[in-house]
Amino acid sequence: MPEASGAIAPERPEWTQLPPWLRRPIGKASEISTVQRIIKQRQIYTICEEGRCPNRGECYAQKTATFLLMGPTCTRSCGFCQVDKGHSPMPLDAQEPEKIAESVRLLGLRYAVLTSVTRDDLPDQGAGHFAAVMERVRQENPAIAIEVLTPDFWGGHPQEAAAVQAQYERIATVVAAGPVCYNHNLETVRRLQGPVRRGAKYERSLRVLEMVKDLNPELPTKSGLMLGLGESEAEILETLQDLRKVGCDRLTLGQYLRPSLAHLPVERYWTPSEFERWGAIARSMGFSHVRSGPLVRSSYHAGENA
Repeated sequence: MPEASGAIAPERPEWTQLPPWLRRPIGKASEISTVQRIIKQRQIYTICEEGRCPNRGECYAQKTATFLLMGPTCTRSCGFCQVDKGHSPMPLDAQEPEKIAESVRLLGLRYAVLTSVTRDDLPDQGAGHFAAVMERVRQENPAIAIEVLTPDFWGGHPQEAAAVQAQYERIATVVAAGPVCYNHNLETVRRLQGPVRRGAKYERSLRVLEMVKDLNPELPTKSGLMLGLGESEAEILETLQDLRKVGCDRLTLGQYLRPSLAHLPVERYWTPSEFERWGAIARSMGFSHVRSGPLVRSSYHAGENA
């Protein structure tokens, strides 16, 4: 186990360029352009493109993609995320399940990840839409494996007990649709949740993963953290322990990269060797599948355990 080093020094260096280990080719242009053409023609979205993921060329080549459901506008305004924000997102596209099912077939995908913007404006937060997309994708692609990466499905309610029950029912809707893995990201440590994940709560997100296990103990659960936002080693370790307490099986650890000057600054670039060390620590704690590296993202190599 690492020694608790405390918070990172308050004087943050001004980074003028990325460290060399964060520079890599984006991937084959032909593989990227094929996916871009198909999704643009059908007016659907992928987090690979909306978030400009550095691994998208590699994932496309491995027949994996992550679709972004319910439009490109999120009702929350997280300090790290590049997806557009707004309080009046577009209505749900009733044809989206069909469009994504067709795209999966045309791309020849073996493994699809379905994620979404947060839609606090919808009565069920979009849980039913997740289920509808999964059903239609399977109808057209019977051999496909589908992982979900969901928001917390927290609509809020004057009475806490009623809100928790509604959250449980929404998660149950998605679990019943039969994903091969249920992912919900903590993103960062407890202390940094406020500035990093505006509108989200650390305990609430842990409860999502706990609810999934309550609904289906055999369904693998997964979560991810971004490092470099000012977390200490002691806080990382605490977060991994908290994830294991709610039965989280799989873990991704990656470097936070600032999308623009309007987003939170990078406080530290963790080195590849440090990521390797954290990956070893996570495996020693009982996580069954760990991806830890500077360019690792939530869905990186997601299909390897399918």
